[in-house]
Amino acid sequence: MSGYNVAVLGATGMVGQEMLATLSRRKFPVKDIKLLASARSAGGTQSWEDREYPVELAEPAAFRGVDLVLSSAGEAVSRELAPAAVEAGAVVVDNTAEFRMRDDVPLVIPEINAEACRQHRGIIANPNCSTAVVLMPLAPLRALGKLERVVVATYQSTSGAGKEAVVEMEEQIHMQMHGKEVPPAVFRKPIAFNLIPAIGSFREDLYTSEEVKMTFESRKIMGIPDLAVTCTCVRVPVRVGHSAAVNVVFDRPVSLEDVRAILAQAPGVRILDDPASHLYPTPLECAGEDDVLVGRIRGDLSHPNGVNFWVAGDNLRKGAALNAVQIAEVLVRDGLLKPAAVRPVPS
Repeated sequence: MSGYNVAVLGATGMVGQEMLATLSRRKFPVKDIKLLASARSAGGTQSWEDREYPVELAEPAAFRGVDLVLSSAGEAVSRELAPAAVEAGAVVVDNTAEFRMRDDVPLVIPEINAEACRQHRGIIANPNCSTAVVLMPLAPLRALGKLERVVVATYQSTSGAGKEAVVEMEEQIHMQMHGKEVPPAVFRKPIAFNLIPAIGSFREDLYTSEEVKMTFESRKIMGIPDLAVTCTCVRVPVRVGHSAAVNVVFDRPVSLEDVRAILAQAPGVRILDDPASHLYPTPLECAGEDDVLVGRIRGDLSHPNGVNFWVAGDNLRKGAALNAVQIAEVLVRDGLLKPAAVRPVPS
């Protein structure tokens, strides 16, 4: 059987599960697959494409003979194991923040900067989930003029914080409906019937780590090192689907017709925008969809060169697993992924 030996690192997590489903759905040429997890999750079995596979311990020896690693097991794990996988001969597509801002690691959204994959030295970084959702419609708008300033407010689902976060939200909702309280554990404040305007850790400049990711990842992916971006990230009581309100100021006036025409042609973007029919994206509508959905496209009453839009995307798909598999597809398409059978044996 031709194809590639693939390892999913963090296979039992929400993103790992979505990676497995995406590999199958998109018919990625998998010859064999390894499911890797921490000692807490290793030892059992898991079904993939009607076959049972062991969940193996994630350790350097597990990457022997692996061609491609899709990694989503946390920064500390990636820091330790991604270099070991590269040393074993694999290419790693990493979904954590560990490598995103390193100069020698490409940060890729295939619809925007697929050519950056050619510069990889064994590791390619997947962007933050909210960055991916926002840039899918934002990057194509560069065709209309220089982006002078971008202001973003995100509304990020609990699944972005993992399975435990979703369980916590659901338990809190259930208990509050019965007049009881469940103290927060994953989040610092209750998430049920609430919004939390703080994702990640606070920095000295009072921005959170999540907000800074949007700024610096956007600059790197779009190749605009001085892009003026500011962001406020908010956690919302939604299972799946990150949304964002985006304001863009160009260096010239742009027409809404041109904005819609650009977005209508952008791969991976779908417009849902008919206010008269109450047609606009919501997390429920984007969950389970590969496309990022855009609506509420309108001018900016405060600036003649400004445009506002609303975007929603499945954070487990385009925000994570789908984008990672699309990167792998670019590697295959461009001959950048060599099967173990034709690679030199590592010394």
